[in-house]
Amino acid sequence: MKKNILFIILLIFLTSCVRFQTFDKTPTASSSIPTPVQLTPTVTTSQLTVCLGSEPNSLYPFGELNAPARSVLAAIYNGPIDNVDFEYQPVILTQLPTLENGDAQIAKVTVKAGDKIVDATGNLVTLEKGVKVKPAGCRNNACAITYDGTTTIEMEQMIATFRMRQDLTWSDGTPIVADDSLYAFEIQTETNVNSYLIQRTEIYEVADAYTLQWFGAPGFIDPTFFTNFWQPAPRHLWSEFPAEQLASIDIASRMPTSWGPYIVKEWIPNDHITLSKNPYYFRARDGFPKTDEIIFRFISNADVAVSELIAGRCDILDPSINLDNHIGLLQEMQLAEQAQAFVTTGMSIEWLGLGITPASYDNGYVVNQDRPNYFADIYTRQALTYCTNRQAIVDNVLFGATSVPASYVPKNHPTYDANLKAIPYDPQVGISLLEQAGWQDHDNNPSTPRQAINVRNVAYKTPLVLNYYTTSTAQRRQVTAILEDSLAECGIGLNIQYFSQNDLYAPHGLLFGRQFDLAEYALGVESVEPACHWFTSAEIPNESNAWSGTNLSGFSNTNYDIACQNAQSYLRGEQEYLNEYRQTQILFAEELPAIPLFYRLRVAATRPEVCGFALDSTANTLWNIESITIGETCQN
Repeated sequence: MKKNILFIILLIFLTSCVRFQTFDKTPTASSSIPTPVQLTPTVTTSQLTVCLGSEPNSLYPFGELNAPARSVLAAIYNGPIDNVDFEYQPVILTQLPTLENGDAQIAKVTVKAGDKIVDATGNLVTLEKGVKVKPAGCRNNACAITYDGTTTIEMEQMIATFRMRQDLTWSDGTPIVADDSLYAFEIQTETNVNSYLIQRTEIYEVADAYTLQWFGAPGFIDPTFFTNFWQPAPRHLWSEFPAEQLASIDIASRMPTSWGPYIVKEWIPNDHITLSKNPYYFRARDGFPKTDEIIFRFISNADVAVSELIAGRCDILDPSINLDNHIGLLQEMQLAEQAQAFVTTGMSIEWLGLGITPASYDNGYVVNQDRPNYFADIYTRQALTYCTNRQAIVDNVLFGATSVPASYVPKNHPTYDANLKAIPYDPQVGISLLEQAGWQDHDNNPSTPRQAINVRNVAYKTPLVLNYYTTSTAQRRQVTAILEDSLAECGIGLNIQYFSQNDLYAPHGLLFGRQFDLAEYALGVESVEPACHWFTSAEIPNESNAWSGTNLSGFSNTNYDIACQNAQSYLRGEQEYLNEYRQTQILFAEELPAIPLFYRLRVAATRPEVCGFALDSTANTLWNIESITIGETCQN
């Protein structure tokens, strides 16, 4: 799994679709350089107003962007590769490289001591005695060998060829060529962006004016190798500036040169950004984009945004506006033909983290000195899940617009194991499991917490009262109230504490310092690849990794680690890829390193007159902005 696939502890609501419209974004390539389309002056200009939850923090494409910035950039840059419905689509490439079409291959290369390679666990290392590697023909840990330090060995190297369309032009009229992609690679290498992939790239080079080749480090088998194409950057405009300054200069961060359907016309701080048609857009002669001008307004208050939609001053409400609490209203407006409501879920999940191995246990657990080890016993983890009324949360807090997960993988994902079923709310089963774990109802009063009578690694008569930490958002307070009531049915008490985002997510704090019994948080990824790495041993935050990582529970299971590593060593489409990811889901369901509460929502809305808007499970909100239009005669 690529490390540039960043985990996000979500503070906004993210990403499977209720509405979906397919659209072919990859017209036939042409070898000619287009001339700007002469736009015939008209009396009126078609205009679309998109309201965002905040102002973009930058339009520099290689920076750390907020969600509104990504929505604006989707209108400026088309692709270069889109993620739609968990699949990849080329936009400015003629095709994605595959083994079948010959643009990708897995070659055998000879390596020796001192060479840079990727070892059997996926780490970039120098080959030396004792390093465990996968020789050529080996994809899983079972066939890995330990290097003897002297001989040469054969390993596998991935090679991919990327062929760019030949009709691409920057919005200043300059042709876009392969060297612009190489320049982007050079920028990101200098500024340490996308470092995981760059470190595992042996060569990225221009083959001809419109073709590039990527060579991975020996031993690096990348399931998404076909995306290892660097989004072009205009060398002819940016190269006069040092790479580290680009993020702060207007030509790259506020008024970037475009190849997509629109260009930046103006940016009025704290108010709006206006985009106009790009006359050099490679689909301009086909009538795209359909709307002349896009205005992005910044509205942080969801109530105000909905009012502006009703008043016609917003045509689209972007998911960066937190509309979760307005789903019921938007559904009513849709029934009354006053709006179109769009709700999706995707790769992001709200979690109830379990303090399986708090940081204080790293040097060994001491009874009566360390915090009780409530979750060392799997029966207790299972019991807690049966005693958690997750369906009530979905129905009452999220208007039934999402579902209870059975796995860390969304149920509409291609790798989802359909044989898995979410554990239902069943207090009687939960109570039975608690008693098997040694938690007894000492006073025959179900309203009081149970006590530890014979619980492994928990002192005698310790009450089952758990510290529960989360942020103080309205939605999380609603979720907490339901959890408190349902857990009490099983004799589980909660000591609830709400924290600010900064306090809860502070480095070496309550979450990353693994100092909790229960904690509610969210995890998401900027990829469609299954995030099995969330719960691997390598992702446990600790002193050695500066308290960074997604495995906040401190869960560690060798079989799970191996299955996840193996899954990441196969390519999409290979049966082993599916088998290993499904194995991780089976182990997850058995071991319960954390309790998945619900798939998080991504909510958008449009006026009834808007056509072509399609909120997808995995795509950028405005991934098909060139085909969105508004008018009484348009057809959805």
